[in-house]
Amino acid sequence: MPPMRGIDACGTLGSTNRKEVLPMNAHYPLTVEGRIDEPLSRWKWLVKWILALPHVIVLAFLWLGVVVATLMALVARLATGRHPRRLFDFTAGVMRWTWRVEYYAFGAIATDRYPPFTLADVPDYPARLQIDYPEGETRRGLPLIGWWLLGIPHYAVAGILAGGAGIHTFSVIGVLVLVAGILLLVGRGYHRGIFDLVMGFNRWVLRATAYGALLTDEYPPFRLDMGGTETAPTRPGPVPGTPLHA
Repeated sequence: MPPMRGIDACGTLGSTNRKEVLPMNAHYPLTVEGRIDEPLSRWKWLVKWILALPHVIVLAFLWLGVVVATLMALVARLATGRHPRRLFDFTAGVMRWTWRVEYYAFGAIATDRYPPFTLADVPDYPARLQIDYPEGETRRGLPLIGWWLLGIPHYAVAGILAGGAGIHTFSVIGVLVLVAGILLLVGRGYHRGIFDLVMGFNRWVLRATAYGALLTDEYPPFRLDMGGTETAPTRPGPVPGTPLHA
């Protein structure tokens, strides 16, 4: 069984005499993982959105803080080329907390374990998110803004997959999760193929979110990496308009 299943959609960029050259250990700075926490209740997914309301209320305020933190980080990076560590940790922590709540109630329903109220990583929780802090100087000035704008295709795809403002009700992820829930309800268990696809779509959305929040300069790959774990290194996709080494 291969360590990672993926659908590659990046191909080559530019003229035919150019090709992407990446080291074998290249990896994307954001890691998103999840496992089906069996046994799962057949009916509990119907009320998880109610149980998760305290989290939703807290996260609504935290995401307002993320907007402010991202604007502050933008100013800092335009001036110094560095992302302040405390702002980085706060935004990464909110993303981590959000992923656990999504995994429990809306975006995967693959665990019945109530998510903890914390920004910190919880190693034994079935859903985890890690992101590497960019060491050294990162992009600054107008090139930083240009690279952010290059993420618009990813932001658009993420909006389709996750729905507006991450609300999955009318989204691709929402439909897949509903199908998974119905299968649970009738006693068929959580279909592994649906789980792998849901994880791939969530991974795409979270990569786009991290890029848009200035947590990484690595352009997200145009590839659907499915499955619960990222055991194989993830290769960053080429950025449109960026010269590639021969």
